[in-house]
Amino acid sequence: MLLKATDGFSSRNLLGSGSFGSVYKGMLDGKMIAVKVLNLQQRGGSKSFMAECETLKNIRHRNLVGILTACSSMDFQRNEFKALVYEYMPNGNVERWLYDDNNLSLLQRLDFAIDVAHALNYLHHECGNLIVHCDLKPSNILLDNDMVVGSA
Repeated sequence: MLLKATDGFSSRNLLGSGSFGSVYKGMLDGKMIAVKVLNLQQRGGSKSFMAECETLKNIRHRNLVGILTACSSMDFQRNEFKALVYEYMPNGNVERWLYDDNNLSLLQRLDFAIDVAHALNYLHHECGNLIVHCDLKPSNILLDNDMVVGSA
């Protein structure tokens, strides 16, 4: 299903990549999604996948990107891959908005900061188990249709 949703993980659907793996946009059941395919060759990649699934399964907050599902499957070359499927955030990341010539107002910048603070407060104090993000940076702070922050 994810191969079809992302057009075979086509490079034109690639949103970004790093040591963790790659993120692709796709369409699943008429809904835009983001698929994070983990790099299993990286040391601890499979363990990282399981830890992320366990951590994210019960997280629900308006300022955190929602996970829809997780899966393990085979690609076209019969290589195992593991993926996390998230809601798609169409306005990209805060880094793009802060450093390009988008002329964000002070109020918009404050709204971003407040949304991030709400997300961190939830992770640190309200979600049951203490969760420390460990990779909070403007490129991991995503924006929905209404420019509301969803931290990834």
